[in-house]
Amino acid sequence: MTGPEPETKMQFLFALRSRGVTDKRVLQAMEEIDRGVFVRGIFANRSYEDMPLPIACGQTISQPSVVGLMTQALQLSPRDKVLEVGTGSGYQAAILSRLVRRVYTVDRHARLVLEASEAFATLNLTNITAMTADGSFGLPEQAPFDRIIVTAAAEDPPGPLLAQLKIDGIMVVPVGQSDAVQTLIRVHRTEAGYDYEEIRPVRFVPLLEGLGKDG
Repeated sequence: MTGPEPETKMQFLFALRSRGVTDKRVLQAMEEIDRGVFVRGIFANRSYEDMPLPIACGQTISQPSVVGLMTQALQLSPRDKVLEVGTGSGYQAAILSRLVRRVYTVDRHARLVLEASEAFATLNLTNITAMTADGSFGLPEQAPFDRIIVTAAAEDPPGPLLAQLKIDGIMVVPVGQSDAVQTLIRVHRTEAGYDYEEIRPVRFVPLLEGLGKDG
């Protein structure tokens, strides 16, 4: 596994910084994790461009700058246990794995979970547990979580996920109608309830209930 050329990697990191990814730990993780491992087929040669790309099951791999901004917004610490809803390619979970103690990632498409797990093994990322599940219900058996990240858009932050967040925990989730502009929201759980903060406009696939029909 060769990874990108040094010049390509420099351009990749410059694009991240120019779009607001400034956290040194996040940038280091994104330098260390080869996005090319998560992009298959005809789009493999575009792995290091700051753009979303199609993957199996009608899903996408998010553009790197959005991955970086969402990761940065989580305000991660090395001891955190994180839930990701929407494994997709596995790229976001791989970035998280370099920054926290444990990552649980769920997706409604078994095929995506299998392919992501293969990528994790290729990169020797051993602190990720990936499983096929309806992410809108979270992962009650592993709750509570220090951080939760949702990589699909809901009309409102899902109640089951809010309930699985620790006190002083943070969730980052795109909120809005699937065919309209969405807003990335940071939710901070306090003793008194939940504080909501808007981060930026984004566009994600919708968060759907149930398991996917893989193809």
